[in-house]
Amino acid sequence: MTSTAYSRPSKLPGGGGGERRLPPRLMRSLTTKIEPKKLGVGLLAGCCLALLTYVSLAKLFAIYSPVFASTANTSALMQSSPPSSSSVPETEAIPPQEAVTSAGDNDSVVDRVDLPEEKQLAGAEPQDPGFPAAESQEPGLPAAVSRKDDAEKAAAAAAASEPKPEKSSNGGAAAGDAKIKCDENGVDEGFPYARPSVCELYGDVRVSPKEKTMYLVNPSGAGGFDENGEKRLRPYARKDDFLLPGVVEVTVKSVPSAAAAPKCTKQHAVPAVVFSIAGYTDNFFHDMTDAMIPLFLTTAHLKGEVQLLITNYKPWWVQKYTPLLRKLSNYDVINFDEDAGVHCFPQGYLGLYRDRDLIISPHPTRNPRNYTMVDYNRFLRGALELRRDRPSALGEEPGMRPRMLIISRAGTRKLLNLEEVAAAAAELGFNVTVAEAGADVPAFAALVNSADVLLAVHGAGLTNQIFLPADAVVLQIVPWGNMDWMATNFYGQPARDMQLRYVEYYVGEEETSLKNKYPRDHMVFKDPKALHAQGWQTLAETIMKQDVEVNLTRFRPFLLQALDRLQQ
Repeated sequence: MTSTAYSRPSKLPGGGGGERRLPPRLMRSLTTKIEPKKLGVGLLAGCCLALLTYVSLAKLFAIYSPVFASTANTSALMQSSPPSSSSVPETEAIPPQEAVTSAGDNDSVVDRVDLPEEKQLAGAEPQDPGFPAAESQEPGLPAAVSRKDDAEKAAAAAAASEPKPEKSSNGGAAAGDAKIKCDENGVDEGFPYARPSVCELYGDVRVSPKEKTMYLVNPSGAGGFDENGEKRLRPYARKDDFLLPGVVEVTVKSVPSAAAAPKCTKQHAVPAVVFSIAGYTDNFFHDMTDAMIPLFLTTAHLKGEVQLLITNYKPWWVQKYTPLLRKLSNYDVINFDEDAGVHCFPQGYLGLYRDRDLIISPHPTRNPRNYTMVDYNRFLRGALELRRDRPSALGEEPGMRPRMLIISRAGTRKLLNLEEVAAAAAELGFNVTVAEAGADVPAFAALVNSADVLLAVHGAGLTNQIFLPADAVVLQIVPWGNMDWMATNFYGQPARDMQLRYVEYYVGEEETSLKNKYPRDHMVFKDPKALHAQGWQTLAETIMKQDVEVNLTRFRPFLLQALDRLQQ
């Protein structure tokens, strides 16, 4: 039986076999009453009503597709080209369970550096050319099961649709986007140390270690070069006039065409970073403040896709910090002092960005991604496979005692009654270990990471607090001689920034070995601040050359304070 619910009868009802016609008078009446304009409006309204009915009924039978739900501009699905940007944020059109975010996690199998991915803020400047884009991940899912394949396919399609960049005749990248920007503001607001200059180069960048030169194919010649088209930098991350003469000077040379630059012998698809490890880099404090932390600050966002070129090369230094260097770069370090090739890059850094010693603060140019020392701690734990990110909870295991590590010193500022201090700490319930830092960074880092409290006299040994788990306690013994500024800025504030609990003990006149060397009316006791005003050399020859013997009666309450802070 055929349904006629939506069929139209072929003939007017009641007409029999022949076609029925309206009387002529009725036809004339109808045509005179219906105006053509009104008829057109009626037809248009009828079409709209029919279309609305169709769309409403179609939704009842539509099948939900997450592919369609994940795009903000559904009309773009009808086009072959990628959708244009919309004024509506993309996440508004994405169901919460499907929203794509750039926040990574520490278990990511993609990230070389265990840092949260930075989020793109509205109104933020676009990423500099040559930087690999951060990979998006779905919230709540590990990177291994995120839509990595979809992202790669989309990126490949986008790359295929874009015109290929031109290459110069002798191997470099096209010079159309040549650019150089340098941070040459050597003044550090409110801090006595000047900052080093750093330059970033974009476009066709050619590094010739043999000539100690970075060439930038720069037809416009713009960039603040001198009359010879050059800039000269010593790429060490501490602007110290005493040290800089020993740092290899590197020239940035602007050339008008690729033909004026040396021919590439090796092409690199990642940015280059040229820096020096001269200066004080045989001291652990300076290894961190003048090299590793600036290197982290400069390269962490590149997720390992960066080529390091080191000048003032020290093989033992590179060997010592190989785990950290490998975490920051997927490629073998190039010895800038001996390499004879010409390496070509799409981008290059000359020098390293830095902040204050053991401190990383937000800054629009030096730290636009707002990294912190907590991020650096997380990076270290990943690179060195340190297992603890929190100290042990007291009472967590029967008979368990909090662990204290006392770092001993072999040179100046020794703790003369170290054994008595260790015994006093043990009496208060600490499980005490005494050790001196050595050249085996991973091994000593693991020892520090196993401690709940770190105790040391002011000095480079306190730098090892970077390996402590968060919420551990740092107890600094501050020597005599108006050392409060150095104690706070070098170790106290950094400890707080690393989410550590900080306690400090100030040595009195009777607790310093200086009393056996200088009379009580000497400037060391009467006006130590005046010695600081005379500069580092004077300070190093007087106040810094002392040992301490703490008064246990005075010191014991500070051990109790460390124990109390551990339980907070």
